Amino acid sequence: MAEDLLLEIEQRANRDGIATVPRVVGRLLSVLTHAMQANRILEIGTGYGYATLQMALAQPPAGKIWTFDPFIERTEVAREYFDRAGIGDRIEIVNQPALEVLHIFPLRNLDIAFIDAPRSDYAAYLQQCLHVLKLSGLVILNGLSADDETDAFNQTFLHHPQLDAAIFSLGSGLGIGARKA
Repeated sequence: MAEDLLLEIEQRANRDGIATVPRVVGRLLSVLTHAMQANRILEIGTGYGYATLQMALAQPPAGKIWTFDPFIERTEVAREYFDRAGIGDRIEIVNQPALEVLHIFPLRNLDIAFIDAPRSDYAAYLQQCLHVLKLSGLVILNGLSADDETDAFNQTFLHHPQLDAAIFSLGSGLGIGARKA
């Protein structure tokens, strides 16, 4: 059933022109969530909930995801899929711009922060997310080009003093950093 829902989200997003992570990135998010037994995940950029659902289905039963997206029309579609998967009660949608509320987000020691939002805000998202991640927690950024060594944000990410980070040529490019300080 889960595979059918994920395929349905892919098809609907494609038909409606809503960006979603490629299937291979979704699978990686699932594997990382499962391997870490990630109970507490923050997501910036819900869209139709494809990546959210991949991670939620891999979480332990007590797992919870907080996902930020200001576009209510999109998150209503995502909520439909979460409920159909039987995990709607484990996903909290915050329909506000993440940068407006992350500084007052009450939770700390999160396992994963996944960012798939406007690239122009990645530096600010990264700084906000580092404050809520546990040591060894992962920050994962979609849309970073591994081939662009001149990109200022890529260099900031790769050489951030609080991260052990790398950028991979997966999908549209994926940055993964483990918090080390």
